[in-house]
Amino acid sequence: MDPSRLLDLSRTDKWFLSAGDGVIWAPPFPAWLHRPGFWDEAMVHYHPFAPVFTVALVGADGREVPLVRAGLTWSPGSLLAEWATSDGAILSERRTVEPGGRLVSAWRVPHAPAGAYLVAFTAQPGDLVPSAERVTDGVRWTRRLTDRRGGPLDVRATLWAEPGPAGAGALRSESSAAHPEWGYTPFADRWRGGFPDEVRLAGLGGAGLMYAAVASPLSGGPADLRFTAELVPLEPDGRPAPVRGAVSIEAFADRFPTFACSDEYFARYYDYRIYGLHLNRLGGEAGHVRHPAIAEGIAYFHVPIAYSAQCHMWETRWARDPVEARGSLLNFLDAQKPDGGFHGRLYTRHLEGTDFYHANWGDAVLAVDAVAPDPGFLERAYEGLSRYARWLDTTRDRERSGLYDVVDQYETGQEYMSRYQAVDPDADRYGWENRIRLKGIDVTVYAHQLQRALGAMALRLDRGRQAEAWQEGAARIGAAMLTAMWDDARGLFSDVDPRTMRRTGVKAAVSFYPLLTDLLDEGMVRRLVAHLEDPAEFATPFPVPSSSLDDPLFSPDAEWKGKRHNCPWNGRVWPMTNSHVLEGLLRQWRAGRREVGRYAAHLLTRFVRMLFHDGDLARPNCYEHYHPFTGRASVYRGIDDYQHSWVLDLLIRGVAGLDCTERGLVLDPLPVDVAWATLDGLVVRGRRVAVERRGADLTIRVDGRSHAGHVGAPLEVPW
Repeated sequence: MDPSRLLDLSRTDKWFLSAGDGVIWAPPFPAWLHRPGFWDEAMVHYHPFAPVFTVALVGADGREVPLVRAGLTWSPGSLLAEWATSDGAILSERRTVEPGGRLVSAWRVPHAPAGAYLVAFTAQPGDLVPSAERVTDGVRWTRRLTDRRGGPLDVRATLWAEPGPAGAGALRSESSAAHPEWGYTPFADRWRGGFPDEVRLAGLGGAGLMYAAVASPLSGGPADLRFTAELVPLEPDGRPAPVRGAVSIEAFADRFPTFACSDEYFARYYDYRIYGLHLNRLGGEAGHVRHPAIAEGIAYFHVPIAYSAQCHMWETRWARDPVEARGSLLNFLDAQKPDGGFHGRLYTRHLEGTDFYHANWGDAVLAVDAVAPDPGFLERAYEGLSRYARWLDTTRDRERSGLYDVVDQYETGQEYMSRYQAVDPDADRYGWENRIRLKGIDVTVYAHQLQRALGAMALRLDRGRQAEAWQEGAARIGAAMLTAMWDDARGLFSDVDPRTMRRTGVKAAVSFYPLLTDLLDEGMVRRLVAHLEDPAEFATPFPVPSSSLDDPLFSPDAEWKGKRHNCPWNGRVWPMTNSHVLEGLLRQWRAGRREVGRYAAHLLTRFVRMLFHDGDLARPNCYEHYHPFTGRASVYRGIDDYQHSWVLDLLIRGVAGLDCTERGLVLDPLPVDVAWATLDGLVVRGRRVAVERRGADLTIRVDGRSHAGHVGAPLEVPW
C-alpha cells in the first residue's frame, strides 16, 4: 500500500497504538491525554498495565515547568504531540509502540533553561512491586498483573532513556494520588541541585506506591531524547518470555491488495480496516496464543475470541501468506477440549473461565482455502472441526432433531433480546449458567454449514465415506430447518421452543441467517428481502436492527427494560449481524438470485456510511453497535476498532466484485452506485490478480492476461 494512504487516515481525535504483537496502548477512556507519555493503561496481551510513564520538564530548581498541549495528531503508527512552555518554546513528542512490548516517547527539544531535565517517571502499586534495581540507562522492576478472570502475569518492566540518563531511581511512598504530577513524587522533595540518583525501596512493607524515574539533562541547545518502557512477560519460573511476532503497519498493509474506488467512503474504510486488523494483531508464541491471529478488540477484548475469529478469517484470507487467517482457527484447535468443545476465548497463561461461543467455522475454513489452499491447514481443520461437530451433535442436539440448542443468552454473542425471553422470562437474569434451551436459527445454520464444509473438506482429503456421512448430516439439518423453522405464513425463519417444537415467532436479524445456505428457493429469498425492506420491521435508515421494530422490547437507544446496557441486541445495529446478512445476500446473488442485488447494494452502502462519525470522511470507526435511526456509534462503551465483523472482504467481493471458487475466479459486483473501482496487488492461489470496474465495463487480469466483461453478467475465469 502506498504509505500516503496510511497518512490519509491521520486525525486529531484518536490515540490507539500497536506494534501488531499483542502489546497495545489503546485506553478506551483516557484521562491523561493532556499529559506527555503513556499514563493511561496499556495491555500486555490480555493484562492491563497502568500507569506506564509520563514525562516532565523539570527546571534546575527541581520544579516542574508546565507544558500545555498545543497540538495532537494521530496516524496508524504514531501519536505526535506539541507541548508549549510559558515562554513560547515548543517541544515535540512522538509516541510509538515498538516491537517487543516497548512504549516509546521520543522528544525534540529546541532549547531549554540552563540546568533543566526531561524526566520520565511512573507510580506503581507498591504491594505488587517487591523490588527494583538500577540497570544501564535506567531502572527495572517486576510487577504482577491480573486479568479479569484473576489469572496472574508477572511482567518485567524497564524504564530507560537514550542517550543515557544523568540519573535513575526508585523510591517508595505511602499512598498518594497516582497522577502524572512531578510534584507528587518523592524525587521532587529530594532534589538537591539535581536528580536524586538512588534505588532504595525501604520502609514498613510494600503498601503504597513505588515511584521510578529516569532523568536526562538538557544542555540548553537542541536535544533529541527517547524514553522507553519495555514490558516483558515472565514465565511462571521467572524466565523472560519476550513479546514476539511484531510487524509494522506498513509491512502489514503491503500484504493486502490495494483497493480504490470513486466512492470515497468505500476506499477510506478499506484502508482503515487494515489499520484496525493490525492494531489488534497478536504475534503468536505467547502461551495459548501460539499462532499469529487477530484479537476481537481493545481493552479486555484484546484476546482471541471464538465468535469473532470467523470474521478475522474472512478478512485476512486476502493477505499474501494469510497466517492470521489460519492462526485464528489453529489457536482454538491447539487448545481444543478433550470432548471436542472449544474455549470461548484464549487467555495467554490459563484456560479458566473461558466460556463458549458458537461460530461459523465451516464457512470460514472454506473461504480461506478458496483463496490460499494449504493441505496441512485443511487436514488440521478437518480433524479438529470433525471432533467439534460431533461435540455439537452430542451436547446441543441430544434428541437428534436437526436443530441446535442455545443454552444461555451469551453464547450466541447476542444477549438481551426477546429470543431468549420467549422460552424463559428470566433468561436475561442468568449468567453463563446454561439454564435455558432454545433451538436457535443462528447456531443451527452454523451447524449446517459446518457439516456441509466438512463434507467438502473430506472430499478434498480423499475421505469419500466420511464425506457422504457429513453430507447426509447437513441434509438432515437442512430439512429440519425448512420444516421446523420456516414460517410459510409469514415468510420468515424463527427460533423453536424445544419443549413444544413450535416456532417462537420472534423476529430478529438472525432470521435472515439461512441466506447463508443453499437451501432456499427463489420465493423464500424474495420474501426474506421483503422483510428487510419493510420500514415497520427492519428497514431503518441505518439497517439492519438486531430485532424488528415491532418487537415489544425493541429499543434503538441501547436500553433493555428501561436501562441502558453495554451490549443489547433488542434493536441496535451490530456490524457482526450486517456482515452475516450481507454475506448471505452475496451468496444468493452469486447463485443467480439477481433480485437481491438492489437491496444488497443499498445495505452495503448504508453499512459503510454508518462507520463514520456523523458521515465525516476523516473519522472512520468501528464500534460494537449503532443507533438504527441516527447511525450514532456506541461511544459510551469506548470500544472503537472492534473487529467483530468483516467489511474488507465484503468490499472486495461486493464492490470490486471478485470471488474465488473451486472452478476459478468470478467477477460479479453488486449494483452499487460507483463510477469505478480497482483492486490490485492481489495474489490468489499463487496467481497475480488485478480487477478494474469502470462504468459498465469489467476487466480482470490474471498473471498479466486480461479478460473483459460487463456489470450484471458474471465473468468467469477458470483456473
